[in-house]
Amino acid sequence: MVSAGPASAEPPPSAWAPLRVATYRNLWVAMLVANIGTWMQTVGAQWLLIDERNASTLVSLVQTASMLPILLLALPSGALADTLDRRRLLIAVQFFIVGVGVALTLLTATGRMPPALLLTLTFAFGVGQALTLPAWAAVIPDLVPRNLLQSASGLGSISVNVARSVGPALAGLLIAWTGVPLVFALNTLAFLFFAFVLIRWRPGNARSVEVPERFTAALRAGGRYVRHSPIVQRLLLRALLFLVPGSALWALLPLVASRQLGLSSGGYGVLLAALGVGAVAGGLVLPWVRSRLSPNQFLLIAGMAYGLAMLVVALVKIEAVVLIALVPAGLAWVTVLSNVNAEIQLFLPGWVRARGLAVYQVCFAGGQALGALAWGIVADASSLVVAHLAAAVLMIGGALTVRMWPLPDLRAVERDPATHWPDLDLVHEPDPSVGPVMVIMTYTVREEHRERFVTAMEEVRAARQRTGAMRWGLFREGESADLFVEVYELPSWDEHLRQHGGRLTKADQAAELRALAHADGVPQVSHLLPAEANP
Repeated sequence: MVSAGPASAEPPPSAWAPLRVATYRNLWVAMLVANIGTWMQTVGAQWLLIDERNASTLVSLVQTASMLPILLLALPSGALADTLDRRRLLIAVQFFIVGVGVALTLLTATGRMPPALLLTLTFAFGVGQALTLPAWAAVIPDLVPRNLLQSASGLGSISVNVARSVGPALAGLLIAWTGVPLVFALNTLAFLFFAFVLIRWRPGNARSVEVPERFTAALRAGGRYVRHSPIVQRLLLRALLFLVPGSALWALLPLVASRQLGLSSGGYGVLLAALGVGAVAGGLVLPWVRSRLSPNQFLLIAGMAYGLAMLVVALVKIEAVVLIALVPAGLAWVTVLSNVNAEIQLFLPGWVRARGLAVYQVCFAGGQALGALAWGIVADASSLVVAHLAAAVLMIGGALTVRMWPLPDLRAVERDPATHWPDLDLVHEPDPSVGPVMVIMTYTVREEHRERFVTAMEEVRAARQRTGAMRWGLFREGESADLFVEVYELPSWDEHLRQHGGRLTKADQAAELRALAHADGVPQVSHLLPAEANP
């Protein structure tokens, strides 16, 4: 049963509160300018293809080409963002995007832009976005206090959706006035401005990267964390159940504008503006909604509203009615995705934040990219009406599954690093690259506590595997009635040091203490190193 959560005793922070932090404000404005440029570029690319053969598929492929790099590269870029200086990484990537923008502008202006080349350069632009997003998302929790993080997430959605309102409308006017090349040129200048603001930013508490993780090890560690975190998996599932059907509206809207409603590029911009107005409103009301409805309640309401909006787009040919329906669709889009994004940011510990957010970006981009392509193929094979009707049914059905797969309640989950583990007492300190490493912990558990101990150790297992263990097992010693042995394997000594030195959280600590409450005394600990390890 979906029920409302208790009202907070304190009023929710203002949606605009994070903008009082000067550093966040400057970077947010720069990102807003870049987002406007991105949407101008998207509309320009789509409008270049609107008269091509198989336009439904080609127009949808613009979104696919933009999002597919995020699907392919988000995890590697998340590992880079967790191991390198994020500011320098962001600056380098913005100059790469500027280079792609210059190529788009010059080739379009000289008439040398066939569809294949346009999609290739759009893909290259998406590569830059894929390298930007995890690093930017991981920086935000370091810029604003924790109690403002959900408002900051809402402001991020406002930025994207103000851009969706302003960018397409501005692009439509410029295309009608001068053509697509100027649109591409302004997008290039937007990212040049973002690079300039990043260069001027001087972090006061720069993140320590003196001993960064090796790239491949960092990549594997991020994958292990998500694979053994049911909470992250549930949040990703809820995002996908909304994104895949929801992508139909964004991907096919240019064709709805031109074919069903007979609108020009300016009219398409107005339709996108209606979605953007709703999205901005969603960002503004998100704190109010969160204080009055449980996450599962507004997930259900938002999914139903978005599905009904797609039914209107499919069946109604009156521009004013479609415009009205798009406003709540935009609001629903932001309330769902901003909430999921904020929940993931709040849940992920700092050491793996960029990698975890990269997995979210994979789901976000993959849901839109593959969904856009699928809905484009459906529209080509049948009609725009059939594609929107099918997407609406899937959206409403996905919203109803909130009773089966609800969002978890994370209010009481402690994500700060734990410090209760004692220093390791070894005869010699092995090289960090030595591995694999076996850790053996022996517990004394009396008969009346065995069942509860074994149950509690399941949470310990998940914590060990999230923070570095490749394999884990709990055994009973055959020669003793009361001895239980926990054994887990890590890929290297460095991974075990990182496990002790910041990966484990207070929630992990609480899980271990719950298990220890059913054992007698302190467990005996042994570390097994490879026989060839140098003393």
